Amino acid sequence: MVDFRKWLLALAVVGLLLGLSSSAANAQGTTPTFTCQATSGVPNIIRSEGITELLGDLVLNCTGGKSTLGGQPIPLENVQISINTNITSRIVGSPNISEALLLIDEPFPATNVVPPTATAAAGQTVGQLACLANNNTNCAITSKGTGLVGAGGNYDGTTAPGAGNSHFNIFQGVQNGVNAIAWTGVPIDAPGTAGTRVIRITNIRANAFQLGVSSTLIPTQISEIIAVNGSTTITIVQPANGNVVGQVTPGLLQPPSVSLGGIPGAALYQQCTSVNTYLIPTPGVSPTDSGISVSATEGFAYSFKPQSYEQIYDVATLHQADYVGPGTPVFQDVPGFAYDTESGFTPSAGGTLVNTTTNEFVGIADHGTQLQFTVSGVPAGVTLYAPSYVYLTGPYGGGTPVGVAVLINQSESIGGAFTGSTTIPVALSPVGGGPTASANGGLIPVASSGTTATLLYEIYYADPSVQESISVPISVEYVSNTGSNIPGVTTTPSTVGLEFAPQSTVSTASSSAPIPRFGPSGSPVSLFSISPCSCNLLFPFVTNIAGFDTGVAIANTSLDPYGTSPQTGTVTLNYYGTTSGGGAAPATATTTSAVAGGSELIFTLSNGGNFGIPATPGFEGYIIAQANFQYCHGFAFISDVGAQKLAEGYLAIQLDVPGINRTHNVGENEGN
Repeated sequence: MVDFRKWLLALAVVGLLLGLSSSAANAQGTTPTFTCQATSGVPNIIRSEGITELLGDLVLNCTGGKSTLGGQPIPLENVQISINTNITSRIVGSPNISEALLLIDEPFPATNVVPPTATAAAGQTVGQLACLANNNTNCAITSKGTGLVGAGGNYDGTTAPGAGNSHFNIFQGVQNGVNAIAWTGVPIDAPGTAGTRVIRITNIRANAFQLGVSSTLIPTQISEIIAVNGSTTITIVQPANGNVVGQVTPGLLQPPSVSLGGIPGAALYQQCTSVNTYLIPTPGVSPTDSGISVSATEGFAYSFKPQSYEQIYDVATLHQADYVGPGTPVFQDVPGFAYDTESGFTPSAGGTLVNTTTNEFVGIADHGTQLQFTVSGVPAGVTLYAPSYVYLTGPYGGGTPVGVAVLINQSESIGGAFTGSTTIPVALSPVGGGPTASANGGLIPVASSGTTATLLYEIYYADPSVQESISVPISVEYVSNTGSNIPGVTTTPSTVGLEFAPQSTVSTASSSAPIPRFGPSGSPVSLFSISPCSCNLLFPFVTNIAGFDTGVAIANTSLDPYGTSPQTGTVTLNYYGTTSGGGAAPATATTTSAVAGGSELIFTLSNGGNFGIPATPGFEGYIIAQANFQYCHGFAFISDVGAQKLAEGYLAIQLDVPGINRTHNVGENEGN
């Protein structure tokens, strides 16, 4: 009994010791794994035509691990991201230093915060300090030992003398192959129990044009995979196929539409009728004209973008009265904020320079979205005019600013037209939405290179929440001079194509190629045509058999007392019929020499006539006369030789559709 009690006591002691041991172990705890969950949030919709499209940020939310003790160097890690197309972020230094950035603890700008309503959140540092992460010493940080995330932690953006004493929070990467960016030697401290450490990858640009548009209902996607390795094991949790950071969608709906006066289709002009001569420059006068409207709509609501957020903020938030042109942007330096511009994240660190040896702005695009209208087949003698700026249209809310695009590649020589120093007034959508409230800018002549004219419009402002359209009225002007074949006649219509610009064949990262840049897309459509001025007559019966002969007179009546410009042109006679007596048949068509205004072409079948018309003896049938002047009238006279027994005369039948009316009396085209 005693022995049993002794064993029971012994077992109780062992149990107590085991319990104490277990409690001690639980009190000490096991260090949780340093784990980062990758997320891309809502992926950016990007333009299929774009070569340098900004992708959505990739964010790592990191927890666990063991924080670095104070006075000890934070472990260095090598980080690399890869995507399924070429990375085209700008190269801003050698060797292959990229504008792509890695941010830790969401560093918030200390000054120049745009928008000013933005404030730092819990876990964010205030102050930005950048470093080029390309070796094992550049970005070294000595731990403060606090274990804090955000303010007061190891990534607070403070500087101090001595290696490892500065606390960087922005790290610049290096292009590592066509589709990868690497950050070498990034000090990544485990947050431990302090909270969640956020690591953000931003300013990744991708070649969407290389992938193209999906042929299925599922859009083409761009995925990003991140890998980390170094002296500390970091577990990355991410989808096997990567994180979707972009969905490829057409940025411009094709083809553009063309209309004149609201009527769809190409414009039709005649060579002998001068067009829009009032557009000929007059000092101090800025002409306006409805023009041939060329219109297209963006493929999604923020396909059209200005260069910088300042251009959006000053108009939409500050409600200033004039649009802002491109220039040195206000810093776009709030991590994760949707600026909806062509520029990316632009840190305020180091006076906007991440690498001060390169003297390059990081994240800033060269310009806003540019739209190129290319008019091909412009005839000799034709001048095109276009507005110096145009307001966009879309389903805006009432009283909100509407978008605007500015013509940037033409001489601004007409008085009243937009110049670099001229302001563009902000147009507000009428209450209830609908069309813009203001007229476009004054018209300016478009310079041509050979038979091609190019209009380049840049977006100064666009509403990122509205799917907008651009409509540019292109006006045709010429002074008719048919004697000199001015304007030239179009054998095929002049066409217009509309694409994003600039077009480029540089499909990989570059230090010199523009951002943004695009691949070719879309097909041109007919814009206008110029047809020769003609007048077509039918002589339904002519004969030179059985003792009869036919005389024909065709008058060029363009010389008149109404101020009509005289026209000169040839006449082609087309013979349809038979020849009796075995004589040679006339040529199918005979073209005369030029017949001047106020002259008459007179001939008989038996003997021919003036302007080089040959005789056609023995012919009987009908004649269709095609005159290369606008106002023609014909008369035929049939009789026996000498008109002794029988004679008959008739007016030629006008074959043209009624429409020319210089006297304002109905009937000129209805002679018979």
